[in-house]
Amino acid sequence: MASEDIAKLAETLAKTQVAGGQLSFKGKSLKLNTADDAKDVIKEIEDFDGLEALRLEGNTVGVEAARVIAKALEKKSELKRCHWSDMFTGRLRSEIPPALISLGEGLITAGAQLVELDLSDNAFGPDGVRGFEALLKSSACFTLHELKLNNCGMGIGGGKILAAALTECHRKSSAQGKPLALKVFVAGRNRLENDGATALAEAFGIIGTLEEVHMPQNGINHPGVTALAQAFAINPLLRVINLNDNTFTEKGAVAMAKELNLSFGEIKREAALSVAEAVADKTELEKLDLNGNMLGEEGCEQLQEVLEGFNMAAVLASLSDDEGEDDEDEDDEEEEEEEEGEEEEEEDEEEEEEEEPQQEEQGEESNTPSRKGQGPSSGEPAPVLSSPPPADVSTFLAFPSPEKLLRLGPKSSVLIAQQTDTSDPEKVVSAFLKVSSVFKDEASVRTAVQDAVDALMKKAFSSSAFNSNAFLTRLLIHMGLLKSEDKIKAVANLYGPLMALTHVVQQDYFPKALAPLLLAFMTKPNGALESCSFARHNLLQTLYKV
Repeated sequence: MASEDIAKLAETLAKTQVAGGQLSFKGKSLKLNTADDAKDVIKEIEDFDGLEALRLEGNTVGVEAARVIAKALEKKSELKRCHWSDMFTGRLRSEIPPALISLGEGLITAGAQLVELDLSDNAFGPDGVRGFEALLKSSACFTLHELKLNNCGMGIGGGKILAAALTECHRKSSAQGKPLALKVFVAGRNRLENDGATALAEAFGIIGTLEEVHMPQNGINHPGVTALAQAFAINPLLRVINLNDNTFTEKGAVAMAKELNLSFGEIKREAALSVAEAVADKTELEKLDLNGNMLGEEGCEQLQEVLEGFNMAAVLASLSDDEGEDDEDEDDEEEEEEEEGEEEEEEDEEEEEEEEPQQEEQGEESNTPSRKGQGPSSGEPAPVLSSPPPADVSTFLAFPSPEKLLRLGPKSSVLIAQQTDTSDPEKVVSAFLKVSSVFKDEASVRTAVQDAVDALMKKAFSSSAFNSNAFLTRLLIHMGLLKSEDKIKAVANLYGPLMALTHVVQQDYFPKALAPLLLAFMTKPNGALESCSFARHNLLQTLYKV
């Protein structure tokens, strides 16, 4: 080795990064051909106590250098991460397998327990896979979580060898009571094609613990995609699938779209209903698994009804292992029941107090025939419009009528929104139904109702704390369109609520994602809806356009 090369190597080693159990020679462009070339690298490895990660990316390692580096690794039992991508630049393909075999033997001898192995960007082809096949089958990889083999040119043959090695690793590790739990698999740009992908799919199905799979640009078309889809369906933790630049075609796309497994994920009722809403237009979906979550008996029934509304009840898997709603939800329900009891008592008291004022109002109305037409533009305004006290809003919400809404004046919409706790979907539903119940085709009443529901719903939907899905669910229950275990008396006449909803769904504040769910329930046979056929038809026509 020339003196200038030795000086360059010494300078490079002086800049070597050492941190957190990691020794890095990344991007140093070291040319390690012989044992002598590698002696300083070996010294660094030998002197590093507690070596957990070794980075050799961006260098070139020959057969002899790999052999002596492997010897140094034999004493590094704590090594967990091998970042060995792009470390054979300029090497003959015949050099790579023996170099990898040596390095693998060093790790096996050390008794290392790897969690990450990255051999990406090493163009070793199918024969290169043979170079680390023994390592993959050994106890050093029983603990492997991440395997990265991007851009290695493995081909179909290499894919099959790799699949067999992973399967054997799983078999051996399972025999010892600790099955291989691979989480991340990366193998883009490897020309795996259908046969290679199918072989790997079989291995993935056996492993069953994958969370991320990246296999872009592999020349895979629908037979391979279908095999992968079937394997992905039995990897319940899978959250990232990257199959870019492969040829799905319609058959492959349909296969990939058929299964959605969200079982045993502590999903609660509202979230499950949101999932049901999200799959409304997924006509190729064959199975929706939400078993083992926390929906509760009522939630399970609601989920089934929602899917029935989309004509998708058949895709829902069994909910026999549902965990039920948690204790916190039960406590909340108890608190709500107590609050409802207090509210009922308050309402009874208000009713008694209202009887006398109502009689006075009737007397005033009979003696003042044109009062409700008075306002800012008709001369001197009526006293009740000049500064409506908050009690007037409470009176309207307790005993709603078109006349009372109009007497609240031009600020009625703001006052109603202000007096409604819009963080609580149940209270928003109650206010919405009371306002909409007084709807009339008379211009002044129609405008007052629309202004009031606009102010109310805009305030609610614009709040990040507001649960819009919960709102719609509770609204459907109160309208008698969705069953509930709660003893709730459904609204007697849906004409006003339907006409108000026709207006609401056209507004910018309305979450368009709710439209499909609402549409599904509007199209279901229901006696209450049929009695308001005109209002129902208007809402349906509007929803189809949203």
